[in-house]
Amino acid sequence: MTTYAADDIRSKLVTAAPRVDVTTPIRPSQWIEFLTHEPTETAPNGSRTWLARAANLVLSYTEAKAGDEFARTGQPDEYAILMYSDSAPVTVRAGAEETSVAEEAFVVVPPGDSVVRADGDGVLIRLFSSVAPDLTGGSLNADAYAEPDERAAPLEPWPDPVGGFRLRVYRLADTPIAEGRFGRIFRTTNLMVNFLAEEPRPRDEKKLSPHHHDDFEQISLAVKGRFVHHIRYPWGPDSTRWRADEHREIATPSICVIPPPTVHTTQGIGEHQQLIDIFSPPRTDFSASGWVLNADDYPAR
Repeated sequence: MTTYAADDIRSKLVTAAPRVDVTTPIRPSQWIEFLTHEPTETAPNGSRTWLARAANLVLSYTEAKAGDEFARTGQPDEYAILMYSDSAPVTVRAGAEETSVAEEAFVVVPPGDSVVRADGDGVLIRLFSSVAPDLTGGSLNADAYAEPDERAAPLEPWPDPVGGFRLRVYRLADTPIAEGRFGRIFRTTNLMVNFLAEEPRPRDEKKLSPHHHDDFEQISLAVKGRFVHHIRYPWGPDSTRWRADEHREIATPSICVIPPPTVHTTQGIGEHQQLIDIFSPPRTDFSASGWVLNADDYPAR
């Protein structure tokens, strides 16, 4: 069931039919507060990195220290850097290209060799697809994907970008939140990101938006504030697999991996918060909506 209110812009989205039948098991949600775990790796100047994965992607969260470099050699596909107000300024080198970014932005790094240098202290968030085994195997929750989730759509790359793979920077200041458009959505060949607005107050508990996705995970990345994720598991014919509703608070920085086809909504409960939603592969419904801000560079499938 999708229960968007009539005045919610997402109520007009056209959704695909389910890929599997009702007997397919539903995975449990995953809740990862990065700072409660030992870092996956520590860099020379003290940068600390945590890796966590979903069915088709790996998120790298780093408390970066100025001067540390983060290299990828022979990266098989493109990856993205998410920059919000607390992000470290960076310089990115990829092949013969180099650019420096010190503001909120969505940065796409092409396949091959690349280096991201932190030019100051702050947060560095990188998103990779799951095709790199060194990243998937090093993730905090690697065991959760020892077997694939049959309900999650597999990763099938979308068409190559116009003009080929190259370093691309999309600055959020160029695309502010606008009436009639949901968030600020960008896509690549292998993922989609929605930068939701910073909220200066708790979310109205009478205006939540419970909904579900039949065939893709949602990775909700909390970068500021406090949140409660509400998740309801549909009942199938096997009552031994039924799960109770979840209404759990999670601190930042964190991710909640929300499995299909659970009904879910997220409630900001802090005085100031920001959430970034991530999907892999890209969502066809968002792509068909006209909301994708870099659609001219990245054709839809």
